[in-house]
Amino acid sequence: MSVEAVIKLGVGKIVLNPAPINPGWILEGHPMARNQLISSSADGTANTFIWDCTAGRFNWLYGVDETIYVIEGGVVVKDPAGAVRRLSAGDTIFFPAGSRAEWHVENYIRKIAFCRSPLSRPLMLAKRAVRFLKRLLGRGTAANSAPAMFQST
Repeated sequence: MSVEAVIKLGVGKIVLNPAPINPGWILEGHPMARNQLISSSADGTANTFIWDCTAGRFNWLYGVDETIYVIEGGVVVKDPAGAVRRLSAGDTIFFPAGSRAEWHVENYIRKIAFCRSPLSRPLMLAKRAVRFLKRLLGRGTAANSAPAMFQST
């Protein structure tokens, strides 16, 4: 497959579809959210989305691990303990599965979200055992298993 066929998306050109926020989560305003799935892993445990939302205040419950990168606009995020963090374009934050946060979008936010479904404990242990056995047999991956473009020489 050619590089041109694989690299076909432009963040600013992606058409987003309505993705309404759970009405029970909305605390203030009428936030209108949209998203678009842009990639999925072969094993189905990871997805990448572009998501945007207009002004409003709402709760968000995380069913998967989610790392976000803010592309445009911003949000004020408050955790259950009351700690507040303002995020704006260029900021990154991680929300583990099972966490929750209150989002206050003052005007608009556009983000890219990297979502991963965590493996169950038995599967995680099995995966580690297989990796360990592969290394023992000399068939494992290199110490730095990051893609080549992220490895330093």
